[in-house]
Amino acid sequence: MSTLQIQARALGDPTRHELFRYIADAARPVEVAELTEHLGLHHNAIRQHLAKLVEAGLVVESTAPSVGRGRPRLRYTVDASADSRWGVAGPYERLSLMLTEIIRTGESAVEVGRRAGRRGRLGSSDVADPVARLVEQMAQHGFQPVAEQRGDQVDITLGACPFETTALVDPDTVCGLHLGIAFGAADSLVGLVIDELIPRDPRRGQCRLRCHVER
Repeated sequence: MSTLQIQARALGDPTRHELFRYIADAARPVEVAELTEHLGLHHNAIRQHLAKLVEAGLVVESTAPSVGRGRPRLRYTVDASADSRWGVAGPYERLSLMLTEIIRTGESAVEVGRRAGRRGRLGSSDVADPVARLVEQMAQHGFQPVAEQRGDQVDITLGACPFETTALVDPDTVCGLHLGIAFGAADSLVGLVIDELIPRDPRRGQCRLRCHVER
């Protein structure tokens, strides 16, 4: 069964479709309590529906910053790879908007990407672990990031290129956008500095974002 078929089946349930639309329209991370209140269902039922949406690649589950004791709260956003036919901006719709902005403003790809990264920031930048927050924010853009830290040096491997086809034709522009997105996502993260983006073949992913932590 193809990804689109799996997603169509997941959204064929009216409750899951309403959950997905609510998360998409919110344009910010949404927690289970808010969804429970909106639909008037038990939180266990909401979690089961959310698990199906996560499994189908329609929404992404992340952990909210801890506040006091207790289990970390889960929150949900639309998966960056979700197809535009489901009423959200898919990867190439987002790319077309950024390319149009480059043409309209005459600014560099890095500058335009930086604004996109700032717009996509998740909540407060005052976090105990800025590396984890940057990973979370890059995941929201569809990069499938994994961080490795040795002392003050941080390498974030980007497991997927959300604009793979275009990157093969014009890697300078697409990589510039990606670096700008990382800059924008990290702009307000105290103590974390983006150094460079080392590109790889976009068909295989594994581009590397090099950063360091300032003490």
